[in-house]
Amino acid sequence: MDQTASASPCELRFQSLFDAGKALAFPCDERGNVALDQLSPRALTNYLFARTVIGREYATPAVLFTCPNRPAGR
Repeated sequence: MDQTASASPCELRFQSLFDAGKALAFPCDERGNVALDQLSPRALTNYLFARTVIGREYATPAVLFTCPNRPAGR
């Protein structure tokens, strides 16, 4: 991932419906909002593709916390 991944406390993960080891993940905020203008061209293409094929190739995305030191209660 690019540098925005390290600054983001969360990632939006699209899990493959057919291959448990395959997923696409993008840095996001706690609500799942991805800063599209901060993605690399390749990451943007992958993000838009994953959104297009939800239910056919990838499951509905999930917001996952990537920061182990997040405040309690979230």
